[in-house]
Amino acid sequence: MIMKKIYSMLTMAMMAITAMTMSSCDEDIAIATTLEGTWRGDMYVSSYWNGRDYYATATEITFNGDPFSWTRGTGYWVDYYSGAPWDYVANHIEWHVVNRNIEVYFVEEGTAVVIGDYRLTDNYFSGYIEDGDNDVEFRLRHIDSPNWDSYDRWGYDSWYSNYYYRTRSDAAAVADTMSTKRPVRQFAKTK
Repeated sequence: MIMKKIYSMLTMAMMAITAMTMSSCDEDIAIATTLEGTWRGDMYVSSYWNGRDYYATATEITFNGDPFSWTRGTGYWVDYYSGAPWDYVANHIEWHVVNRNIEVYFVEEGTAVVIGDYRLTDNYFSGYIEDGDNDVEFRLRHIDSPNWDSYDRWGYDSWYSNYYYRTRSDAAAVADTMSTKRPVRQFAKTK
């Protein structure tokens, strides 16, 4: 009789834990599903290179879902520039939704940011990126996915190789210089 009561209590506790886990997991799945696609707008990103700051005019992020996981995936993060020695800087990303937080890892840079304070609908994605002690505001709009093959090698020779930057002029000289000195992404403090 006592064993039956203990078994019943353990079963009820396991069901409660499972229900709590599933509701958190369901919310993360809903966020990841809404996040999938391409978003474009202002991220307030700059790149520091060769003693100068260059400010991105727009950012485009593509979140591709992982077919084997409901809450993670890969994608691209492209910062577009005007007046810089390059037109854009493209990065591969890995992303994961954990307890409503969106963690974004920049593969080639080896850095990560967390998006925790945000609003996400089918059409708009806005809020703040946590970059260390720096909270950076962003505003993105959901757009149709572009033809990714139109980008010149996506900024890379291969998935894990060195950066390649599409330049406006004197391509060879700038590319040689940039192979040893890569731009460093910075987020402007806005909160």
